[in-house]
Amino acid sequence: MEIIVQPTPNPNALKFILEKDVMGEGKVSFKTPQDCKDVPLAAALFDLRGVDQIHFFQNVITISKFSFEDWDNLEPAVQTCIDSFIEDHDPNIKVIDPEAERRANLSPELQHIEEILDKRIRPGLQGDGGDLAVKDFKDNVLIVKYQGACGTCPSSTTGTLEAIRSILRDEVNPEIEVYLAPEV
Repeated sequence: MEIIVQPTPNPNALKFILEKDVMGEGKVSFKTPQDCKDVPLAAALFDLRGVDQIHFFQNVITISKFSFEDWDNLEPAVQTCIDSFIEDHDPNIKVIDPEAERRANLSPELQHIEEILDKRIRPGLQGDGGDLAVKDFKDNVLIVKYQGACGTCPSSTTGTLEAIRSILRDEVNPEIEVYLAPEV
C-alpha cells in the first residue's frame, strides 16, 4: 500500500495518508496506550519509541512524537507498522462521542460559534492532522482545546489562536476573547 507522508506546521507531527480509511466516521485522538487497547493498529503504533499521540481522521493517521525522537528513525518504523496492521484494521472504531449530545444542548450563540468553527477553522486544522474542541463559553470568553497535531504545535498558541479570535470577532462579536484550556 502506498503511504504518502506530509509534514504539518508542527515539527513534531507528521501525517500518513493512506489509500484506505482508518476512521469510517468521525475522528479520534489516542493520548495513551490505554486509550487504544482495542485498536490493534493504534496500539502497535504506540509501541514505537517516541510516539506521543495518534490521531485518526478519514484516511489519515497523524503521529505526534516526543521532541527527543528523530523522524529519520521513527518515520520508516511508522510506515512499516501501518503496512503490517492496516489489512486487519477495522475503520468502524466505536468511539464514544459525547459531542453530538453536547451540541444539541448548546445555546444558540454557541451553536453559531461551533458552525463558524466547523466551516472556517476546523478544515484547516484537520488538514494539518489536528482539530479543536470547545470546552466552555461564558461572558464572551471562549475556552478551546487543541487535539491531534495541533496540541503540541508551536504556532497553535500564537498565529492560529489569533486567527480564531479574529474570525469570531468578525462573525460573532467584536468583544469575544478566545483562550486555550489549561492542561490537566
